[in-house]
Amino acid sequence: MTDELLRFGAVTIAVLASGESTGGTLSVFEELPPMVDTPRHVHSNEDELFYVLEGEHVIEVGGEEVEAGPGAAVFAPRRIPHAQRRVVAGEGRLLIVTTPGGFEGFFRQLAAADAGGTLGADAYAAASEKYGISWL
Repeated sequence: MTDELLRFGAVTIAVLASGESTGGTLSVFEELPPMVDTPRHVHSNEDELFYVLEGEHVIEVGGEEVEAGPGAAVFAPRRIPHAQRRVVAGEGRLLIVTTPGGFEGFFRQLAAADAGGTLGADAYAAASEKYGISWL
């Protein structure tokens, strides 16, 4: 069951398990279509596991590209650059697990900025700084 839906720009995230609901152990969320590719970046705080539910994806971790279809899982450790893109733009579904929990706060902050009419470069920079993300 979805705890919450977070929307900002063209992105919709279904939070399935939050850091609050797991005692900070992990977070689980799903990126809902239409999906937006995620540029190369680094998490300083979280490990991330991508599990492909639908579609064909290319997930780059540490300079190595992995083609991943339904049922594939790709692990991106913290402090290692990674990115994701869809083979067919906008199509597919990913389930993502982050450890420790709490990364959904990044999406909450962006959703609040969007709802308040302030989503833009400054909002992304503030959320990225707060949640330890460096965009490459």
